Amino acid sequence: MKQNRHQKIAELVTSFDIETQEELAEKLKEAGFCVTQATISRDIRQMHLTKVPAGGGRQKYVILRQDEGHLSDKYIRVLRDGFVSMDMAQNILVMRTVAGMAMAVAAAIDAMKLKEVVGTIGGDDTIMIAVRTVDDTVILMDKIRELIS
Repeated sequence: MKQNRHQKIAELVTSFDIETQEELAEKLKEAGFCVTQATISRDIRQMHLTKVPAGGGRQKYVILRQDEGHLSDKYIRVLRDGFVSMDMAQNILVMRTVAGMAMAVAAAIDAMKLKEVVGTIGGDDTIMIAVRTVDDTVILMDKIRELIS
């Protein structure tokens, strides 16, 4: 059941600009799946769905795929599109993003598997990146500047 639902979700987010969990739940119900908000939330996490700009100030869910061929290019593009600024606080890098993009940028940073990064927490427009050391924070900031330039 879950595998079928995940396949349908992948099809829906590819075919439609789905901006909210409620829209996704409605599309699934139209396709014959009975889902709760908790199920949708869990599916979004498990499938690595994230929001990206869809134009006109809107956003849409997409799947951050793990295929190695264009993996880094896709994540770098998400980072470039969402990045606003960054500042360090010892071994924590605080990054500001375009409103609504923090989770997508955090997922992209996690997927890049940068050795300096321990983990990320993304809100709406702010990401807290736990970095191994203070020196690594400086190195990471340089890497990010290079990636977005």
